[in-house]
Amino acid sequence: MVRKHERLATAWAAGVAGVVFALLMAAVIVLVRVALPGGADGGDVTTDSGQRSAVRTALALLPFAGIAFLWFMGALREQAGEGEDRFVSTVFLGSGLIFVATLFAAAAAAGSVLGESPQSSDFGRRLTYTLLTTYAMRMAAVFIITTSTIGRRLGVLPRPLVVLGYLSGLALLVMGANVPWSELIFPVWALVLSLNILWGRRPASARPAAPA
Repeated sequence: MVRKHERLATAWAAGVAGVVFALLMAAVIVLVRVALPGGADGGDVTTDSGQRSAVRTALALLPFAGIAFLWFMGALREQAGEGEDRFVSTVFLGSGLIFVATLFAAAAAAGSVLGESPQSSDFGRRLTYTLLTTYAMRMAAVFIITTSTIGRRLGVLPRPLVVLGYLSGLALLVMGANVPWSELIFPVWALVLSLNILWGRRPASARPAAPA
């Protein structure tokens, strides 16, 4: 009984952390895209107060998104328990940690966009987009694919969600920086997965009865 309650608490933690991460990450991506609409080749933002404010807000939210993701990842790994494959589990853990590290590196680079020098702003813009759209999103793709693989092998994820995970991961791997706003695939997937986890944690009496 104690173990069952621990599993439910872990599932709740994974679901809530995933929702928080998804919302914060989506907000960060939107703010960065709005502040730097031209991507790596966009114009200078050093004289635009609105764009500078959007970048500052994104930088303020991003650390909390990273923390929520680490909590989300840890809770997912605990949910898998001892039944997970060591190889897939290692790739899952490594891709998640590299994603967070790259995310924080992108945040550090984005800080230089706020510099007074146009040269530092241009360098920061290019580096931020490269880290976010090329490296961070590729690690996110690996994380999605390994999570879906673990969920499929353990039978804890419904087939439609597994298929969605594989499609989302492949899309991020292929698209990269070529398709604007494709970065939103990751937080959307995390939100869907988290809501599925929270729904599965509801007591049976609280769910709609199956039709006779």
